[in-house]
Amino acid sequence: MSTPYPFTAVVGQSDLRLALLLNAVSPAVGGVLVRGEKGTAKSTAVRALTALLPQVDVVPGCRFSCEPAKPDPGCPDGPHEPGTSAERPARMVELPVGASEDRLVGALDIERALADGVKAFEPGLLADAHRGILYVDEVNLLHDHLVDVLLDAAAMGASYVEREGVSVRHAARFLLVGTMNPEEGELRPQLLDRFGLTVEVAASREPEQRVEVVRRRLAYEDDPAAFAARWAGDEAEVRSRVVAARALLPKVRLGDNALLMIAAVCAGFEVDGMRADIVMARTAAALAASAGRTAVLREDVRQAALLALPHRRRRAPFDAPGLDEAKLDEILDGFADDEPEPDPEPDPDPDPGPEGPEGPEGPEGPEGPDDNGGGPDGGGIPPQGGPEAPEVQESPDAPDAPGAPDVADAPAPQPAAGQGGDAPEQAAVRAGEPFRTKMLSVPGLGEGASGRRSRARTAHGRTTGAQRPRGQLTKLHLAATLHAAAPHQKARGRSGRGLVVRKDDLRQATREGREGNLVLFVVDASGSMAARQRMGAVKGAVLSLLLDAYQRRDKVGLITFRGAGADLALPPTSSVDAAAARLERLPTGGRTPLAAGLLKAREVLRIERLRDPSRRPLLVVVTDGRATSAGALAGDARALAARSARLLAADGVASVVVDCETGPVRLGLAGALAADLGGPAVTLEGLRADALAGLVKNVRTSAMSPSSSHTNRRAA
Repeated sequence: MSTPYPFTAVVGQSDLRLALLLNAVSPAVGGVLVRGEKGTAKSTAVRALTALLPQVDVVPGCRFSCEPAKPDPGCPDGPHEPGTSAERPARMVELPVGASEDRLVGALDIERALADGVKAFEPGLLADAHRGILYVDEVNLLHDHLVDVLLDAAAMGASYVEREGVSVRHAARFLLVGTMNPEEGELRPQLLDRFGLTVEVAASREPEQRVEVVRRRLAYEDDPAAFAARWAGDEAEVRSRVVAARALLPKVRLGDNALLMIAAVCAGFEVDGMRADIVMARTAAALAASAGRTAVLREDVRQAALLALPHRRRRAPFDAPGLDEAKLDEILDGFADDEPEPDPEPDPDPDPGPEGPEGPEGPEGPEGPDDNGGGPDGGGIPPQGGPEAPEVQESPDAPDAPGAPDVADAPAPQPAAGQGGDAPEQAAVRAGEPFRTKMLSVPGLGEGASGRRSRARTAHGRTTGAQRPRGQLTKLHLAATLHAAAPHQKARGRSGRGLVVRKDDLRQATREGREGNLVLFVVDASGSMAARQRMGAVKGAVLSLLLDAYQRRDKVGLITFRGAGADLALPPTSSVDAAAARLERLPTGGRTPLAAGLLKAREVLRIERLRDPSRRPLLVVVTDGRATSAGALAGDARALAARSARLLAADGVASVVVDCETGPVRLGLAGALAADLGGPAVTLEGLRADALAGLVKNVRTSAMSPSSSHTNRRAA
């Protein structure tokens, strides 16, 4: 809709509003990462922030938003002479997840280069976002090559473009705001650290809150302009507070006591590097300025820690981000508050109370919004005190983004009744410590989603050749284009210095990179595994493989088989945290229906192939190879498992068997299963990356069926 949803009309979400407004007061804080489930108004609040930012002074006609008082001496549109200036609203630029690198950083204007023979640079989104907001929705799904560009620009405050004979440098200082659903995967640590603050949001469980969300949503949809007019006064009030806090910020004093508190908190939580200390200092100063003070108090340091440290503290793999507030209070109790200095000027707004800059005193509870509908604080800068109950609104300007299936609370698979002779179910065993595993990969050349596991043709990566464009030209291979056009210049009557290039001469670069795969785990949870007290080691190995899948940007699924059949414990998803949680609660015991597990895997892969045909699967079967089933002899059960394995091999599924058999006498059943699957077998000991090198570097291609080879040729 053309009329944006008002920032002050967002119900609850005090932490989110506070983090966004602190960045509006002090852009040096470094941006915000908003984590939460779908439909919680993450995008709405970010887009609404733009209306609260002050106007920006720019050099007229400059495509890079140079500041008139201090123009960039290296601006591609410069040099700029001192003179007139123009005002424009602060700009929010959205970076689509599927954007190309050319769209982000800019590139040579190929049309002008070929037609006029001039090197003309076309700016990208980084130039548009300079001195504004760069917003990335679903930032955790951003391609790695774009993440690298963002890291460089955020670190240097400038964008450097070196391509197609163009060498351009321009300023690129922006407020980086990202939103993400943790169910769809986590962020790379390097990018995570670039966000100054992080906020966790969740849907409200208070009926009154949810009713108010729906009421405002419907009112906004009925008449956006009238709805925005109702909140215009609150918007103007918050905007004036932001302007006043910006003016006061240079006068805020960070005393030695405040700096010692910040250093003690960062050291106590063992955060890496010094960026956390700097971000906390800037955040605490912005909090003080927002409250109309010139001295930083302990409450400012505490609130700054709650916003700046959860995503930076050291944590084990798959641990949820968060901060131990009891430990934080224990560290801060060792320091006394600095006495605030008298304000240099009386505060023109007597509204702020001791709880923060929002105005009225008193705790903000979940009773619902006031008459203005913005909660007790009227939609202004939220209180700085302790955490409040989650109060979240569904997004009023965009439909829910598709997320991973919610299976975290699903009941664990239970054994079927009446299984005579089955071993009794055993309590879940804790997983062993994860370790770095060998790289498992799918053979051939795919065309799936960007990742780090298997070789693939991608839109980004190293250039391996050129081809005629199939459809729209995406990445021009300049040398190949000129080579194709050169033999025809005489026939085309070329004159002068220009080169006559026609559409048929255009060549597109082919590039090779890495893709993410669908890694489907089939885990034996039967009595044959648990009876030997090896399930802890087995779970540790699967946890290690899950960690490897997370690092390589894979989708993962988890199938377990025991008792009477197989269960899909986790449908394929990008959230390895959910898989790790289900693995930890996995019960064991009963018979070993290996064939049922393999057939279940075949059905899951068939459905996923229909949903995402470009993502190639890698099947990881964790078993000792034994097979038993109710009412069948062991030999019959093994024969059925072998036939099921050969069906998967005929489908062209790349497989690896992790052999969990131990002891001095081994039957070698897992090796026979691997042969039927057409893939290698690796022991638990051989799974470690420091074992014999190259054991499972690539799945054996020669043992795959003709249909599999056809699949690989088609993917290539």
